[in-house]
Amino acid sequence: MKELVRYLMENMYLDFQGEISLDSVRQFLRGDDSREAKALLAKLIEDKGVDDLLLTLADCLKEHIRTGVSEPVVREQLSLYAES
Repeated sequence: MKELVRYLMENMYLDFQGEISLDSVRQFLRGDDSREAKALLAKLIEDKGVDDLLLTLADCLKEHIRTGVSEPVVREQLSLYAES
């Protein structure tokens, strides 16, 4: 059982449902004048969309599946992505 659980935990992946675009991110961030929001939007414009963000975010959040994916964890990962 331990081996199966370990295998499943190591091979679990995270995905996002629904459509999200650069325009929808702009709408979510509208009115947010924080440094984090501005940096994230600038990074997404530089990357020409959200595809790289979603792949990177899902990959990084995988590390937190065991301990919990929470709003603070997602926020931290978005900030790290924007700074990369």
